[in-house]
Amino acid sequence: MNSKKIGFLSFGHYGRSAGSHTQDAGESLRQAIELSVAAEEQGVAGAFFRVHHFARQGAAPFPLLSAIAARTTTLEMGTGVIDMRYENPLYMAEEAAATDLISQGRLQLGVSRGSPEPALNGAENFGYIPRDGETPADMARRHTDLFRRAITGTGIAPADAGNGRPGLLLPVEPQSPGLDRRIWW
Repeated sequence: MNSKKIGFLSFGHYGRSAGSHTQDAGESLRQAIELSVAAEEQGVAGAFFRVHHFARQGAAPFPLLSAIAARTTTLEMGTGVIDMRYENPLYMAEEAAATDLISQGRLQLGVSRGSPEPALNGAENFGYIPRDGETPADMARRHTDLFRRAITGTGIAPADAGNGRPGLLLPVEPQSPGLDRRIWW
């Protein structure tokens, strides 16, 4: 017998527009946590959240996912999707690993090269500018490659020679074994 799982995807909209029942970002985040807890209680398998910058929608997934992880025990949680043009891959690796450790291995991350957005060259406002000859999509792929290497424990940063370990490449910490098998493009 092939069992099926059901989950939900939230865009995290908030604001004072017609039809919006969520007035501000704080309320939207708190409702997402409560919805996830209630969904788990009803047997829902997954809670996934869109990530959009410069819009009245969810934009910072790791605090939200960590809060959900701390309040649930079986619910898978994740993103659909993180635009890698906007991300510092090493910081994201630390945040993702910490969230996955809190969840005890229930984190699923969708990442992408990006899609149309409300801001003109929005990633540049975050400090990320494609290299010469590189498109924004190429930059997103480069960020994703570094992120994926970082979450596998690959050494990234050369150790300070003053610590007696010259030539050693240090991995980002913390590490969450298995997270690299739960990243989706």
